[in-house]
Amino acid sequence: MSGGDESPAGWGETPAVAGDGDDGLEKPAEHLQQGLEGLGAHAGGLFLLNPEQVLELTILVGLPREFAGPWERVSLAAPNPVADPVRTGELVWVSSQEGWMRHYPRIAVAVPYDYSLAAVPVSGSGGSYGSVFALWPGAQPYPIPDELRDGIWSLAARLGRELDRSTAEGHRPRHRGEPLIVSASSPAPGTAEATERMYARLPEGVFALDVHGSITAVTPAAARLLGEPAVRLVGARPWELLPWLHDPLYDRYRAAAISGLPTSDIGLRPPDQWLNFEVYPDTSGVSVRVSPAPGQRVPVQPADLAHELLPAPTGALYHVLHLATTLTEAIGVEDVVNLVADEIMPAYGGQALAVLATDGGRLQIVGQRGYPREVVARYTESPRFAFTPGARALHSGQAGFYESVADLDRDFPHGTGRHDGMASWAFLPLIASGRPIGTCVLAYARPHHFTATERAVLVSLGGLIAQALDRARHYDMKLELARGLQHVLLPQALPVVPGLATSARYLPGTEGMDIGGDFYDLVPVGRDAAAAVIGDVQGHNVTAAALMGQIRSAVHAYTTADTHPGQVLASTNRLLADLETSLFASCACLRLDLRHREACLASAGHPHPLVRTPDGAVQALPTPGGLLLGVERDSDYPESWFPMPVGTTVVLYTDGLVETPGTDFGDAVAELAEEVSRAGSLPLEDLADALVRRAHIARHRTDDIALLLLRTVQESGE
Repeated sequence: MSGGDESPAGWGETPAVAGDGDDGLEKPAEHLQQGLEGLGAHAGGLFLLNPEQVLELTILVGLPREFAGPWERVSLAAPNPVADPVRTGELVWVSSQEGWMRHYPRIAVAVPYDYSLAAVPVSGSGGSYGSVFALWPGAQPYPIPDELRDGIWSLAARLGRELDRSTAEGHRPRHRGEPLIVSASSPAPGTAEATERMYARLPEGVFALDVHGSITAVTPAAARLLGEPAVRLVGARPWELLPWLHDPLYDRYRAAAISGLPTSDIGLRPPDQWLNFEVYPDTSGVSVRVSPAPGQRVPVQPADLAHELLPAPTGALYHVLHLATTLTEAIGVEDVVNLVADEIMPAYGGQALAVLATDGGRLQIVGQRGYPREVVARYTESPRFAFTPGARALHSGQAGFYESVADLDRDFPHGTGRHDGMASWAFLPLIASGRPIGTCVLAYARPHHFTATERAVLVSLGGLIAQALDRARHYDMKLELARGLQHVLLPQALPVVPGLATSARYLPGTEGMDIGGDFYDLVPVGRDAAAAVIGDVQGHNVTAAALMGQIRSAVHAYTTADTHPGQVLASTNRLLADLETSLFASCACLRLDLRHREACLASAGHPHPLVRTPDGAVQALPTPGGLLLGVERDSDYPESWFPMPVGTTVVLYTDGLVETPGTDFGDAVAELAEEVSRAGSLPLEDLADALVRRAHIARHRTDDIALLLLRTVQESGE
């Protein structure tokens, strides 16, 4: 809509507005602009939540749409300062560049300017509407000052009431293709008022740009320096009229408009004139002071000049950079698919996405979002060399863009396009290091026109996805191999030993490859005895898991041949030394004499087992201990004996169960002992669940966990 003719009551100035004139937006826009002015913010906007759970930028104040393009559609699940308030119901305050890097590194990389942001949810009687945000120049105090916090919450409440009122009147504000743009009144290009505005910003003559980057006024001196008559400059975007101004002027203009702070740079006007550009912003545009750069006039040959290229759209560059940054966080294939879906679908308005990878001569779906099960099955059954859009994109290396079903049928007339209920498609080949590894499908429920820029950006994004997917598939294969190895090496079930109840748990860590070197075992020795062992090999990789298997096998063999725990550890230690590995291992070996109700313990640097006696008392088993396995070839491992009457429970564990960053190890063991004391009378399976419950719910476990519980019980017939 155009808002330059009439001024709504209370606005003070006639707003400069661009958009589609959606019913119900004018009053919220008025409240938003007034609220931002009252907060001293130089820009802000309102996001509304659509039925697809995507936040859409509906009103934008103080910035051109071009700068906000990358954020016009934001997934509610995305780590984004306008989505987080809607999910959490709390204020987001980013007050410095350091804060952007710490909390939103993807945005910090793409928009590396000095500005602050506050965002809060907007709610009404009908629930959540979305969120509102405000921008301030430069770094601001942390935490947020009371007046700014109270002010933006008050603005959100006013917007919520206004949205309720509009909804009740049947004019629920909603996004219809582009946001409503509101700014302070920009004077008509070339008028005296424009010149006055320019001089109001700066003490000397330069040229002025409105919020859309077009020149509104220019002095004769500035026109001479730029090398174009004023009549051509006024009304033009200077970097489009003079491509050499893209660097330095366009990026400085973007930086100033977003941050609200002055900035400057130096640039070369061909063939040999160096110029200083100083950019000064306010809410209605920027003023640019241009002057010769002292000492910079040097002869430059035309061959030395960079090729003049038209400026790439800011949003396009943002999406490439943003996705590249995001994909560095992906580890496995599932991570890649989720990140791609969260970033590309909201940004480009797609309703479905599928990532297909080559596997055994077929294109298999490795992840998707938005497709029904029957469509997934059709894609999965597609041979790699079938005449389909996905296969063609894969083997030709050329992306396929189909804006309608008719377009698809034209290239695939016999139905091999396999219609999936969508109306438009982009099939992006995934090429990694020159190898075709799959296809990414972005689909639209309604016909969609792919612009030249959009096609170029999607092809670039396909290259980033391919590299991340290739890396993730290699990781998943290594992880599957390692987990399979570890699954084989750990006991599948503990043997039955008369007079002894047992239970065991193993939990992998949540970091690295989710595998490690923790192990446990129980070996029957004759009719009335058994040997229990638990250990922890240094490291969390395939090497650690393989060494764990060797140690477990060695201990198993030695305990069968020798019932003395100290000798078992000494023999295992010599074997480890002979393997000449750089890894060490801790281990505790326990011999249980079930006839005489006693036990013998030896330890190689392992955490002391806990014992709960039949009366409920819990203590750590005293043992002299010995060096870690693999440290010194001829180490001794002293033994200690203790009674084990019926009802005695022994808790053998690795340090991952108790060791967490920032926690004292002794205090953690004491807490474990208290838990054993409280829950020790439970059946062993329930006790095992209770002891690992905290580890199960922890989001980050840097170490794996092994737990082996033993309890002497009355044998039938005794």
